[in-house]
Amino acid sequence: MKPRISVITLGVDSLERALAFYRDGLGWPTKGIVGREFEHGAVVFFDLQPHLKLALFARTSLAHDAGVAAGAASVGECVLSHNVAARQEVDQVMLQAQAAGARIPQPARDTFWGGYAGYFQDPDGHLWEVAWNPKWPLPED
Repeated sequence: MKPRISVITLGVDSLERALAFYRDGLGWPTKGIVGREFEHGAVVFFDLQPHLKLALFARTSLAHDAGVAAGAASVGECVLSHNVAARQEVDQVMLQAQAAGARIPQPARDTFWGGYAGYFQDPDGHLWEVAWNPKWPLPED
């Protein structure tokens, strides 16, 4: 197996609510909900970067597809990190997420590793870190 991830799938309680958060609130382009014609097939895809997509899939459909029992939502077992090119972008992204309906469990602050970061949770509780790391320079968008 090659060390590669092609799709990150988040189980959500409501596809419509999750779609509104990411598309309308964060401004991510998508074709919307596809696959409704299949039982347990409705999904939303976002292109993140070349060869990497984010998928939103109903928790119950994800459990059905994977052949596992649907469990309760859990926070903190997985964090999605969004690194930005400049310190001030952390605050901008955090404000955008909050305006879109995100909960802010940890506002942006100076970190022990010399950067600046904060955390938000999407409407389904998925934890996102927004970080600026001066040791990992990124190109300005």
